[in-house]
Amino acid sequence: MARRHASSWLSKSPSPSELELHVHGMPFSVDKGLLSARSAKIAALLEENPPEKLAFLLRDIPADPETFELVARFCHGYELILSTENVIPLISLAYYLEMTESHSDNNLLDKTVAFFEDRVLPSWNETIKALRSASSTIQQAMHSGLVEACLESLVYKALADPRLLGEPIKVSTCSEDSEDEEAYKPNARRKLLSPDWKSEDLTTLSLQLYDPLIHAMNQHGVQPEYVAASLCQYVKKWANSGENESIYKRGVIEAVESLLPPEKGILPCKLLFEMLRFAICVECSNDCRSGFEIRIGKQLDQAEVKDLLIPSQGYSKEIQYDIECVRRILKHFYSNYCSTDVSGIISVAELIEEIFDGGCK
Repeated sequence: MARRHASSWLSKSPSPSELELHVHGMPFSVDKGLLSARSAKIAALLEENPPEKLAFLLRDIPADPETFELVARFCHGYELILSTENVIPLISLAYYLEMTESHSDNNLLDKTVAFFEDRVLPSWNETIKALRSASSTIQQAMHSGLVEACLESLVYKALADPRLLGEPIKVSTCSEDSEDEEAYKPNARRKLLSPDWKSEDLTTLSLQLYDPLIHAMNQHGVQPEYVAASLCQYVKKWANSGENESIYKRGVIEAVESLLPPEKGILPCKLLFEMLRFAICVECSNDCRSGFEIRIGKQLDQAEVKDLLIPSQGYSKEIQYDIECVRRILKHFYSNYCSTDVSGIISVAELIEEIFDGGCK
């Protein structure tokens, strides 16, 4: 692999004044005097070790080659153009290299942090873009507090305007157009949450970032119907994607179930059944499937016969329905039903009667 150079600012043949470093397999030749003048970490390492050992000591440098090249250019006196997309990787590397004002005036860490605080954190969209760009240095970004700052910014913006998470999903007892029973066969390719809800920027975040963000929103009291809307959008994007393996889809469904607010009725019963079927399909944990069953049980009086036709795992050509799953859901319904209005119990009784009279034949 050729040695990395930016235009003509690095010599083609390393001289005694230069350091040989490798960043993700890409070799760099950088002036050790200029680099140590900006980096307290490099300066300390050079005092205690021969220069040729630095490549080994810095083998786990938290940066991609493009970010390191920007830092090297900064050390060599070139103008640094900051952007939403590069600021978190640059802060992470500047933090790691200890490029502070106490070591050198007008240094990189303060420059990048000021940009981050002034240009990124005030904006919902810019904060999400910056988070998305942090995937290559996620551990360092977490360690330096950058991820926490982004999450906190998004939580408080969602508290002020929960519509940023998407419009709440209308809960209705009316069914959509009937679907053939074939649609309920466990099939990992079957689309989940078919209504065409508008995607929001949060759905572009990896699960590693989305999970703690929604957890924080739940903890801080963001309106649950908006949180549920965002979770449905996330499921639609990641669980429907044919590019993702079942193990990733399983992680998404399990996370979504654990993050769904506990309030009854924030999602239509129909969607909860769809999520349960998908959880069964991708072999989610028992806790995950049980969680959906409990949620469904709380509002079973909204269900229809076709909702309860839940295929068993391991069937062959003939569809077999999971009667035990229905029993568990019924048990949750009766244990949670506390209304003096008996219409809900009557609706569920009629539903079960219809199932056993004809729905499962």
